[in-house]
Amino acid sequence: MTTTDREIANPDPNPETQVFWDAAGQGKLMIKICKSCNEAHYYPRALCPHCLSDQTEWVEAKGTGEVYTFSVMKRAKVSFTIAYVTLDEGVKMLTNIVDTDFDKVTIGQKVKVVFKPSENGQAVPMFTPA
Repeated sequence: MTTTDREIANPDPNPETQVFWDAAGQGKLMIKICKSCNEAHYYPRALCPHCLSDQTEWVEAKGTGEVYTFSVMKRAKVSFTIAYVTLDEGVKMLTNIVDTDFDKVTIGQKVKVVFKPSENGQAVPMFTPA
């Protein structure tokens, strides 16, 4: 089962996430790195969740990783696969797996980022098999 017909809800950027969404619109996946403890983190926020430092900076992620866990939502109006992907930078990202047969998605599968338009056209990072 595959689908590309599902409508993607519009993201709601705020001052902490605006850089993330602007970069997504340019086909770039951004994460934050803490300059105090050198830990990467996602979801974007001003304070490092590891050490609470405000010394964080945006960096472009490679856009590759592997499926940590997933669930195929077959009861939805249009089926979709939701997943946690562990990026090569080490952070886990809640996302969708797209453009593939959902029955062939596996834990540990290598994936790469793709950007899909939301209802208002904002690019949203999702992943497809690498």
